[in-house]
Amino acid sequence: MLEYLIVCPLVFLGGFVDAVAGGGGLISLPAYLIAGFGPIEAIGTNKFSASCGTFVATMRYSRCGFIQWRGMLPVVITALIGSWIGARLALLMDSDIFKCVMLVILPVTAIFVLNKRALSKYRAPFPIRKTITVIAVLSLFMGVYDGFYGPGTGTFLMLLLVCVARLGLERAVGTTKLINLSTNLASLSVFIVHGKVIFPLALVAAIFGIAGNYIGSKYFMRKGTGFVKPLIVFVLFIFFVKLCWELFVVA
Repeated sequence: MLEYLIVCPLVFLGGFVDAVAGGGGLISLPAYLIAGFGPIEAIGTNKFSASCGTFVATMRYSRCGFIQWRGMLPVVITALIGSWIGARLALLMDSDIFKCVMLVILPVTAIFVLNKRALSKYRAPFPIRKTITVIAVLSLFMGVYDGFYGPGTGTFLMLLLVCVARLGLERAVGTTKLINLSTNLASLSVFIVHGKVIFPLALVAAIFGIAGNYIGSKYFMRKGTGFVKPLIVFVLFIFFVKLCWELFVVA
């Protein structure tokens, strides 16, 4: 019961944040680790609840016209391939090495989260074919990252789609959800096959994740991304301290 009390509220909060600004995994994944699960089981179980919540947000943004479906098939395919590769790498890596990699990834993620100018700078859009090619390449590399680790993927993607692919913010948010849904499903299939998903908890957490994403997407369409980034940075900091404690003090 304690595991449910720790995980479910944070998965709801992570779903809300993910729908608004991306990076909800920075809240939901640490919840599983704080509850005492190993890194791989935490990632696998988190992928299940994240996939359910991301599906809801993707459908809502699609209905609002934030996803331009033309040419998205290559993007989805590269995202699936990248995420499958990343999940396989995660299964092969020692947990202590994995935590050391997280210590490098977390500060980098914080820099992206705090980069406000990256989201506000306007650039003339590319022609449609070049846009799709750029997004497909980005989805491949971010798919590897999402399958391997995950937290911060939405934030990274949103920034890259605005800064590199030159999408408007609303379309970047919608496209991020579509790519994120693809990467979640691909990596989730790997974790399920290898028995790394704790289904009793995953099913309950999925309900909270769906609720968080639904409310978060509704909030974004009304008010934007405002207060969410400080919350992400705070959780990032707490998670960073926790990993340092486990690697350098407890060990």
